[in-house]
Amino acid sequence: MNHDQQSVLEDALYALLDGTRLGEKTQIAMTLHTVDAKGYPHQAMVSAGEVVAESRERLRIALWIGTNTTTNLLRDGKALLGVVHGGVSYTVRLQAEALPELENAKHPRARFAAHVLETRADTAKYATLTSGISIELNDPQAVVVRWEETLEELKSDERNE
Repeated sequence: MNHDQQSVLEDALYALLDGTRLGEKTQIAMTLHTVDAKGYPHQAMVSAGEVVAESRERLRIALWIGTNTTTNLLRDGKALLGVVHGGVSYTVRLQAEALPELENAKHPRARFAAHVLETRADTAKYATLTSGISIELNDPQAVVVRWEETLEELKSDERNE
């Protein structure tokens, strides 16, 4: 395996997480790993409608309120985002902090800003990675609209006053 490491998102990963062309990203599922209070890994699934790159160094993440993943991030902010894209397996080590809840959110979520600590890209010379976790949305048009609205709310700097 080849392992390339950097502290910023590579071009292909940045383009995947840029919040645009969501209709082309409906089959991509990513894993978000956190650590629970007992020190065990916890995995959650996230989509292109829940993660957006603010820059090559920062992501914003929208999670369901009250989930184990949200609880874990609120406790220590440590996370690892995993995604297979373009024949590469990416892992992104993150340090996240909670953002204020939006008072009138159409899609209420726990919102986090996450600093990219390390990005790792894995490939193998002897094999081609053909897919990662993929999904098929039951109602793609409605979900893409929700994703677009969720990402707009996620990018908001509005504070709950």
